[in-house]
Amino acid sequence: MPSLKNKYYLLSLGCSKNTVDSESIAQVLNQNGLRGVGDPDEAEVLIVNTCGFIDAAKEESIGALRELVDLKRRGQMVIAAGCLSQRYGANLVQEVPGLDGVIGTRRWMDIFDLVTRLRGRKKPEPMYHLPTEANVVGLDERGVLRASVQGASAYLKIADGCRRPCAFCAIPKIKGTAVSRPIESIVAEAVGLQEMGVQELLLIAQDTTDYGYDLGLKDGLAHLLDAIVEAAPDVPWIRIMYAYPGYVTPRLMDTMARHEQILPYLDMPLQHGHRETLKRMKRPAKIEWVYDTLDKLRTTIPQLAVRTTFIVGYPGETDEEFEGLMQFIRDLQFDRAGAFKYSYEIGTPSATLPGQVPDDVKQARWEALMELQQGISLAKNQAFVGQTLDVLVEGHGEAEDEDGQPTGETVSLGRSYRDAPEIDGYVFVDGELPPGAIVPVRITGATAYDLIATVDTEGPQVIRPGQVYGEGMITVDEVQ
Repeated sequence: MPSLKNKYYLLSLGCSKNTVDSESIAQVLNQNGLRGVGDPDEAEVLIVNTCGFIDAAKEESIGALRELVDLKRRGQMVIAAGCLSQRYGANLVQEVPGLDGVIGTRRWMDIFDLVTRLRGRKKPEPMYHLPTEANVVGLDERGVLRASVQGASAYLKIADGCRRPCAFCAIPKIKGTAVSRPIESIVAEAVGLQEMGVQELLLIAQDTTDYGYDLGLKDGLAHLLDAIVEAAPDVPWIRIMYAYPGYVTPRLMDTMARHEQILPYLDMPLQHGHRETLKRMKRPAKIEWVYDTLDKLRTTIPQLAVRTTFIVGYPGETDEEFEGLMQFIRDLQFDRAGAFKYSYEIGTPSATLPGQVPDDVKQARWEALMELQQGISLAKNQAFVGQTLDVLVEGHGEAEDEDGQPTGETVSLGRSYRDAPEIDGYVFVDGELPPGAIVPVRITGATAYDLIATVDTEGPQVIRPGQVYGEGMITVDEVQ
């Protein structure tokens, strides 16, 4: 049997922010002489970076931990890391007897210290590393890159934690308050990612628009964007994720409009569109601000694509409030919108609210909202037919017909500036294109979620992310 010593297996669950933490954990272990393997049977250290945001994520994380514990052999240790560990602490061992270690989100950088302690323990009792103080690591501090490279794209974490009071969310309890990373650390990493050939930087945090508040910066995100653009001019696409209502400032709008690299795309989860529901959510409830801000954004950045997220079935949501949300969506015509059915979360203020909405009502409202948004998204997509978009190619495969049967033809899969990885749509392009390339394609068809295209550099209409052409459009030849 091969030696397990100094090998680790790491399973990452949850969102892109968790993926970045997993990559950083792996770097710490690598720096200390361990080597990652893809088979848990071959590893000494088995780690699950858990997600504990909603019930379904909790169950998935617990199931993964139990599976590893059940298969654990002599000489192996199972460690729970991440959000579920921070949220439930030592109680997690009651859910998963046999766990060896529990480390939270706020000091993931101490993972090797925990491994060392577990190696030296005299009794097979679990060990915990759950400090209450939140911390972040910059390139200048430990040499740990706070990014996750996925093909030609990279998620770059600019801050951790959150200071918002949202009544339905456990993130502040899990992550702690917002802690921004130093600008110089983030910029250095952006330059390093540029040297690796990354084509798209996705700036992520629990709230990117709160970046720099704890550093004493006003309009910190705009300052950071200016610095990244200057230092890494060869990264073609920079995408902003997770903006917070009320903090999309005129300075940020201007910064997005001025820099060609910054995609005309904004992910801003609004959660609801009725004032009373938002008040119970402890979210910004000034609906007029959203109308006004989106109008300013679309004037300043004419090609802007807006993604948002809503919660249906929040405690106390009446038929009138839900209809208010539906009218809000009709009025503002979001390019992309996702919806979640409210999930009861122990320990959050919303858990004690009266008026819990029955599951069948939540389901009906979710279906109605998604049907409405699909119609809006389809119309938005159809407006691009006949135009040309730059597409970042992610891969290619065999095309399928309407019945899902292979056609024998090759199709490439890509994303336009309107499509963030994993959450938005795709552009399907005829033929085999090189992954990682940004290619102009002509849009020939549209569905509610995706676009269909062919490679075409002769089209009369061109949309280039970040460029505003004023009256009319210009041709590809003029751009080139």
